[in-house]
Amino acid sequence: MALTAIVLGAAAGGGVPQWNCRCSVCELAWSGDVRVTARTQAGLAISVGDGRFVLINASPDLRQQIQATPALHPPGPGRGSPIDAVVLTGGEIDQIAGLLSLRENSPFTLYATGDTYAAIGRNAMFSALAATTRRTVGLGEPFALREDLSAELFAVPGKMPLYLESESPTAGNEANAGIELRAGGKKLVFVPAAAAVTREMWERLLGAHIVLFDGTFYTDDEMQVRGVGSKTARRMGHMPVGGSDGSLAALHGLKARRIYVHINNTNPMLVTGSRERAAAESAGWEIAEDGMELVL
Repeated sequence: MALTAIVLGAAAGGGVPQWNCRCSVCELAWSGDVRVTARTQAGLAISVGDGRFVLINASPDLRQQIQATPALHPPGPGRGSPIDAVVLTGGEIDQIAGLLSLRENSPFTLYATGDTYAAIGRNAMFSALAATTRRTVGLGEPFALREDLSAELFAVPGKMPLYLESESPTAGNEANAGIELRAGGKKLVFVPAAAAVTREMWERLLGAHIVLFDGTFYTDDEMQVRGVGSKTARRMGHMPVGGSDGSLAALHGLKARRIYVHINNTNPMLVTGSRERAAAESAGWEIAEDGMELVL
């Protein structure tokens, strides 16, 4: 069976336009300029053609994303959902808040690392997920989502979720992960947040047919230059796209279909015709949009 991935959301936390932002990119989005397409916060829906779906992360925009994706609508009559599993790559708010939209007693299995479950466990609201079966998975340990679909979470350099940061923002062993999905001999890799590309990551990406990779910021000082924040991209756990040490350079030579996802509202790659978007596209990368369907 074919592996199908639907990009439910292509943006970083806050979406595009961000509700409280009038940076130059958001200004275009607010004004309806056709060069910038609105995007919700990042997540994927995975299927192997049997009518059932696995969500990769659950953004705060999940209800809106389900409504916009007919394949995820309840089959009826009565209550039910084609969503039977959710896999979390971390415990950031924009990865887990949407779980609360899945609390109305439709059962599903939740897969996450021990560190992510610890983050969820700190908030009593998540106890409302009474119909959920929780499975703890370790990094580098493949697990079956169903007979013909397997997954593996793997270590990616990053940071602790913002709300858990102490004086040291460096991630623990399981705080930030990518995911590899396999079906029918095909492989898709999704890395929504990466502070660097390690040798192990590079070797894993080399074997992929589709790579969706962290495109949060184009430059390290993007938030500062646009006057909307004081932290650099790397301080926030994201390697920039551009520059000699950015992901465009680090991932040069990949043969997979390459797509930037988890794109911040400040990133000029969101603007059709921009110099930054042209640079990414000329290097063979696509810029993800909500509703994009990828079939392997």
